[in-house]
Amino acid sequence: MDHPIPTAETRALSDEALILALPKGRILKEVAPLLARAGIAPAGDFDDEDSRHLRFRTNHPGLDVVRVRPFDVATFVAHGGAQIGVCGADVLMEFDYPEIYAPLDLGVGACRVSVAGPAEDPDAEKVSRWSRVTVATKYPGIARRHFAARGVQAEVVHLNGAMELAPSLGLARLIVDLVQTGSTLKANGLVEREVIAQVTSRLIVNRTALKTEPERIGAWLARFRAALGA
Repeated sequence: MDHPIPTAETRALSDEALILALPKGRILKEVAPLLARAGIAPAGDFDDEDSRHLRFRTNHPGLDVVRVRPFDVATFVAHGGAQIGVCGADVLMEFDYPEIYAPLDLGVGACRVSVAGPAEDPDAEKVSRWSRVTVATKYPGIARRHFAARGVQAEVVHLNGAMELAPSLGLARLIVDLVQTGSTLKANGLVEREVIAQVTSRLIVNRTALKTEPERIGAWLARFRAALGA
């Protein structure tokens, strides 16, 4: 699709454009067809994962997109850096930002947040009988709440990746992580013990922005609803 060459007028409009925050990686690839059905075509090198650009104009002068880490989408939207975003339900569960409204389940990025541990641990299924457990995860809030509901104190080892290594290296007895197929768990001698929550990606909006600019943001919500039904 051809994109209009920005003029002085469109640049001025872009400075006041709504910002749509999109997550890098797998979810971005899965959400791309939905963006196309919603009529959103980012300009420039948006599809180049090696590009150093983070903000991109679109074929709509009133909308720019930014490409950030999945965990950061919610933060950008909650603090008003972006007015709209695409965010996994796992991130919303972890941060529970009151500033965020999540009106649409986009049905992409399906996976689950699960508890996993070594396959050879004979007592792993008796977690509810333990008084405490060490857990490696990038979801400290989810992990603590999950085990607290079972009367277990979770001592969290906060990792941003390679959680599957933690049990074998003695960092933690269990992990809480996203699971899609379970193949990485199996390859590292772990098994899924419990599913905490099923996860898909959601369209999120900043509540204050929705109140102050209901027509502009409402129009984009309507576009995404129509795209989901297409």
